[in-house]
Amino acid sequence: MTRALTQDDCQRCGACCCNRDENRAAGLTAYVEIDDPRSRLLSRDDLRKRYTTRDDAGVPHLRLDPAGRCSALEGKLGVTVRCAVYALRPRGCRLVTAGSSECLEARRQRFG
Repeated sequence: MTRALTQDDCQRCGACCCNRDENRAAGLTAYVEIDDPRSRLLSRDDLRKRYTTRDDAGVPHLRLDPAGRCSALEGKLGVTVRCAVYALRPRGCRLVTAGSSECLEARRQRFG
């Protein structure tokens, strides 16, 4: 029997904070959209410059580092990770649930 994944598992994993294989294959570098124009990620210069980018259409997204990880993800995948902007994370990040199909697919893509 498989046990349910928990928030503690998320703090070790971090797979959902990486650009998906199909996005990379398509050359897509925009990550999670920041859909709240009042977000502090956009209104604070320090956060905006460090963690966000805009796509070709000018829509704000979380920035990816060269390895395809969210720039707000700290730590080593599969060992210990944390989100530097957890309290400010966009709705797309808030929708990911430990053990969901999206979670499990991200884990499969990162860890096999």
